[in-house]
Amino acid sequence: MELPNKDLGTLFEQLGLPGDPASIDAFIARHYPLPDHIKVSEAPFWNASQGAFLKEELLEDAEWALIVDELNVRLHESKPA
Repeated sequence: MELPNKDLGTLFEQLGLPGDPASIDAFIARHYPLPDHIKVSEAPFWNASQGAFLKEELLEDAEWALIVDELNVRLHESKPA
């Protein structure tokens, strides 16, 4: 079944995680900052299937790629001082 509107919440649900904004913010806060040398798909907090899904979506520039990239930016971005 196709999801009509893909966003960070639906990506988290696709990964088997809670997709509400508070849960997403808590997840990012818990795992932030992801070191620059670690790709989002290779982060140690994903299980094997989650990491494979993220990697595949990015490599194939698939339908979730923009949302995975958004998550990548949020996990890597520098917070203002």
